[in-house]
Amino acid sequence: TRLFSTTAKPGITSSSTRVQPPQPQQETTVAAIPKVSQRWRKSTKQLATLGPASSTKEMIETLFLAGADIFRLNFSHGSQEQKKELLMHIREVEEKYSHPIAILGDLQGPKLRVGEFSNPNGEILEKDQTFRLDLDEAQGDNTRVMLPHPEIIAASEVGHVLLVDDGKVKLTVIDKGEKHLDCRVDVPGKISNRKGVNTPDSVLDISPLTPKDRSDLEYMIKIGVDWVALSFVQQPGDIEEIHSLIDQHLAEDAFRPAVMAKIEKPSCFVGDNLERIV
Repeated sequence: TRLFSTTAKPGITSSSTRVQPPQPQQETTVAAIPKVSQRWRKSTKQLATLGPASSTKEMIETLFLAGADIFRLNFSHGSQEQKKELLMHIREVEEKYSHPIAILGDLQGPKLRVGEFSNPNGEILEKDQTFRLDLDEAQGDNTRVMLPHPEIIAASEVGHVLLVDDGKVKLTVIDKGEKHLDCRVDVPGKISNRKGVNTPDSVLDISPLTPKDRSDLEYMIKIGVDWVALSFVQQPGDIEEIHSLIDQHLAEDAFRPAVMAKIEKPSCFVGDNLERIV
């Protein structure tokens, strides 16, 4: 065991001290970590969505080293300022390892929901029963509920499917009027307040960009995301619309984010729609 003198002058070694040679500075680049650098050869990229449990710089760095190539910022939740903080953390990790990391800003898109029920716990729909969706503002029961989206009623035809609560309840339109849809329950289950409605068979006469989305898109361009994901794409015109908005908000010589179309509607496959969307 060697003892180090507490009285020796700097630069002078006493008989009981030993000067340690300077340690080489460790590189913090991807190339300096062979196990990590090999993964960049893969063609498939891994996307990680950041949330409350993964919002710190340390966790983002851990996810990056574990294989994440792209980080998704979900603008459906949280404030714009929170998204900017996450983006800054990602850019710091990117700079530390001298390797580009893509940032995807995901727009919320339209939220189509049923109204509310008189029973706060909702209602159980039985298989093959008839259930009505209408524009009546009265609270719903086991036979009907408000659907505050006249565009869905207008676009739906007999035989069209409506999926409620991410498909937990499946309805098929058997009759329609100017202000209502009568549906058969094909997949029974519970329906309750403000559950989402998906219309896979109908093309709705609405924009995929809500006022919130337009504000979020402008903010994404301002802070510098690499990609923008557009939900509720129904036809090529939806992509043309978002490109037009990007052109409006993009500063001269600024980086232009790419657009990712989220293909969720069968109408995207009609004719040459998919080719024109992509």
